[in-house]
Amino acid sequence: MSLPGGDTVLVALHGAHVLSWVSGGRERLYLSPEALVDGHSAIRGGVPLCFPQFNQRGPLPKHGFARNLPWTAEPVAEWVGSAAQLALHLTDNDATRALWPQAFSATLLVQLAPDSLQLTLVVRNTDAQPLTFTGALHSYLAVQDITTVWLSGLQGQPSWDALTDQLGLQEDDVFFDGEFDRVYVAASAPLTLHDGSHRLRISQSDSLADTVVWNPGAELCARLADMPSDGYSQMLCVEAAQVLKPVSVAAGATWQGWQRLTVL
Repeated sequence: MSLPGGDTVLVALHGAHVLSWVSGGRERLYLSPEALVDGHSAIRGGVPLCFPQFNQRGPLPKHGFARNLPWTAEPVAEWVGSAAQLALHLTDNDATRALWPQAFSATLLVQLAPDSLQLTLVVRNTDAQPLTFTGALHSYLAVQDITTVWLSGLQGQPSWDALTDQLGLQEDDVFFDGEFDRVYVAASAPLTLHDGSHRLRISQSDSLADTVVWNPGAELCARLADMPSDGYSQMLCVEAAQVLKPVSVAAGATWQGWQRLTVL
């Protein structure tokens, strides 16, 4: 999908996975050069969709099954002026019901505008029972050098450090000098990623209560088979997520949550 001004986005049907977003002549997402793109495995980088489970916080495969299944896509549609939208769909089937006995319909809306990319997950409960899930829009953002990057806007937000299993409060901007893995209570205002002369505004809907910030650091990155050993230095995950408390969707009801990335 491309716009007249040169912005582009590339999406795989496997997992409804956003692989690339180019804006201002620069790739804004990190896709590992060693990622497996075989139609079966989860793809390392871009924007994986974690649904209906975040990480290993439940009985399902890590980060759920949505990122490992084929989705169907509607034709690209122009929706406002020079912007465009792609809608991808997944409904329950034999493979999903074998893991998760729940009827549902999920849609990922990929909305591309000049200097902006918005991803919206829409979940409809088509079952007679309530639907509960955790998950994330697991965005891998491309950076020039993680040691010179900082993230602002989380000051004062409570957090859980997954590395130390400790609760805390973010006192200042977030800087990175090693492995980093925290779940924050989402801020009410957008965050800003500072990367040299580049800045990216990161917004998310109120319906996603958490923001996950993750970088594997050198030691963990070296153990990841689908990442180059220096890949950690070129990426930062800032994820719009629902981790600590599951979303509950009543029978017949619909929920949606989004993340918007804007080049400043």
